[in-house]
Amino acid sequence: MRILAAVVLGVVASSAAAGEIKVINDKAAFPEGPAFIDGKLHYVEYGGNTIDVWDGTATTKLAELAGCGPSAVMPLGEDLAVTCYDNGTIARVSKDGKIVGTYDKAADGSALQGPNDFASDGKGGLYFTASGPWESGPIVGKVYHLDAAGTIRELADDLHYANGVVLSADGTRLYVNESEAGRVISFAVGADGSLSDRRLFARVAQVDEASGAGAYPDGLKLGPDGNLYVGQYSTGRIVVVAPDGTFVRAYEVPSATAPNLAFSPDGRTMFVTAVDDTANAPYWGKVYEVPLE
Repeated sequence: MRILAAVVLGVVASSAAAGEIKVINDKAAFPEGPAFIDGKLHYVEYGGNTIDVWDGTATTKLAELAGCGPSAVMPLGEDLAVTCYDNGTIARVSKDGKIVGTYDKAADGSALQGPNDFASDGKGGLYFTASGPWESGPIVGKVYHLDAAGTIRELADDLHYANGVVLSADGTRLYVNESEAGRVISFAVGADGSLSDRRLFARVAQVDEASGAGAYPDGLKLGPDGNLYVGQYSTGRIVVVAPDGTFVRAYEVPSATAPNLAFSPDGRTMFVTAVDDTANAPYWGKVYEVPLE
């Protein structure tokens, strides 16, 4: 997630699947961090401080998190975890919408700065990124691990606005977007969950010239086809990259940005969170349902 200065709804067009994209929420305040949980699409509204749930027909508000600035939601044990970018915490929320815990420090006592996105570790815990401040200058992004008991461990630092994060299908590498550097990097994952062997995976502008020199990777997901899907806050374009770092295809939605995405349980549909007004709070946007090729 990055702010740049400067209910079934209608059908719209897409270069990926003309005439088939649907808008499932036409007025969301900076929707972000979607995930399917218990068969329903959950996502947050950064500009509205809410967790929303879409059941395939209608959207409801599950919880309001005043002052949070939520950026992502994922399951954690029997609850939900929410990254609160604005107040530097991870909120733990029951599935009926009650706040049951708040985590604001790593195990070493250091504060969290700009918690942003989540990825499951496949073992009941979560990896999450902390980007640092909105400004592009400081290179202070980090990657953490959060276990089901609420213990947070720092795993990597010195990332230029750490953002989207996802674990490889075999669990051996963790991919992370460095938004301000316009690239995706990866780490080897140790048996204890530690990270090492940091290396460049892809520069988005080089992989996909149509994304432009200012390509700004945001969300990152592993697709049902085994490819990586890179959301962007610089364009309404989702770039699909093969495991070897080569371009596969792109999907576009008719919005200024497409920061994040999630896949339906059957792997046939992608849900894209998008922002239309990037200059004015609460940063109105939409949530799209996109059929996959």
